[in-house]
Amino acid sequence: MTFTIIIVAITVILSIAAFNNETIINKLILWPRQMDNPQEYYRLLTSGFIHADWNHLLFNMITLFYMGRWAEYILGAGFLTLYLSGIIIASLPSFLKNRNNSYYRSLGASGGVAAVLFFFIYSSPWSRINMMFIPIGIPSIIFGVLYLLFEAYMAKKGGGNVNHDAHIWGSVYGLFFALLSDPTHGLGFINALMSPQ
Repeated sequence: MTFTIIIVAITVILSIAAFNNETIINKLILWPRQMDNPQEYYRLLTSGFIHADWNHLLFNMITLFYMGRWAEYILGAGFLTLYLSGIIIASLPSFLKNRNNSYYRSLGASGGVAAVLFFFIYSSPWSRINMMFIPIGIPSIIFGVLYLLFEAYMAKKGGGNVNHDAHIWGSVYGLFFALLSDPTHGLGFINALMSPQ
């Protein structure tokens, strides 16, 4: 059994358990106002293992299932470092920005999933990404640019219940992680960009 499948299974089990159990949600969710004590910092990670609803859960887990296997193939056990640290890194800006906001809460694996997605984009910029509502695949590098533009616009616009900051920071972290783990120090990525396939 792969790390990807184990993470998906744990996340699905915890998320389903939390759907109708506020005690679980309140214990695991990113809740900056409740995190004055360093003993509560575990929420930076655990918030990535619960989701708001079925759509939220399925979208993240389907993406993780497909992209995670690619990242795991390249990184081996290093995939766990990418994914778990991606959740934490993506949560930090929201935590710092909302420390005095008693109403702010955030949950979901989107930051870690975005890190894995952008690791994939870096590793294979011209591979096609297929989405349910678009019948043709989009080159991953083009998808990545459009994704970041959309998330930046939505973060600036504000409102809604989606943590667009986590998506952005998870994406940036995924690229950074890929660059650090790349023995060519980015040369392979540049060469791949110059040779669309």
